[in-house]
Amino acid sequence: MKIEPPNKVSRSFTQTLCAPPEEVFPLLCPVREAEWVNGWRPSLVLTSSGGGEPGCIFVTPGVPQDSVWLMTEFDRERYRVEILKVIPGVVVGKIEVRLRPHGEGESQADIIYTYTALSDYGTAMLKEFTEPHFVSFMETWENELNHFLTTGTKLDLR
Repeated sequence: MKIEPPNKVSRSFTQTLCAPPEEVFPLLCPVREAEWVNGWRPSLVLTSSGGGEPGCIFVTPGVPQDSVWLMTEFDRERYRVEILKVIPGVVVGKIEVRLRPHGEGESQADIIYTYTALSDYGTAMLKEFTEPHFVSFMETWENELNHFLTTGTKLDLR
């Protein structure tokens, strides 16, 4: 048995969204995200409800291989989502999203991504998961979601 300290990186960001939590929360599911996230295309979603729920599993295409996602929490009352993301043999990630009211008719989303490397390739991926890269990703996500909440259409990133 090989026991080592984990090689992990955690990043957090707070988004300000132009709708209340009860309007934003349903959009944080693998099916509904396709409505507003550019490039989001799960190849498989296993769900009893047709959307986000505890135990929902989805697969997204990727490099070096597909990612498997497991929704461990989808709490409609507390506006909390937690998802485990596994790229087999590479990394395990935990994504947490907590929505809360902010101002009049707005929300803030506290988002935490934590990745743990499973291999040398995973360690190399963690080195690329820099703070500037994460902030850019979060700002793009915030802009796409706010655009959808305002217009009902996907933001054209061309």
